[in-house]
Amino acid sequence: MKLLKFFQYAYLVIAFLFLYKGISEWSNDRNSAYLSFLFTGLAVFIFFFRKKFRKKFEDRNKQ
Repeated sequence: MKLLKFFQYAYLVIAFLFLYKGISEWSNDRNSAYLSFLFTGLAVFIFFFRKKFRKKFEDRNKQ
């Protein structure tokens, strides 16, 4: 279970990296920045999806 929790928070790190990349590329290449922001949103979505799935999995194992 700790491995699942680790990967859950890894998505937040990935989201932060894409956010940084998008902000740094904003003045040079807007299309690449938009793509980085899209990946940021996707990584945050996956974080919350994994968090909900992990809690559901832990509750099922407790019973």
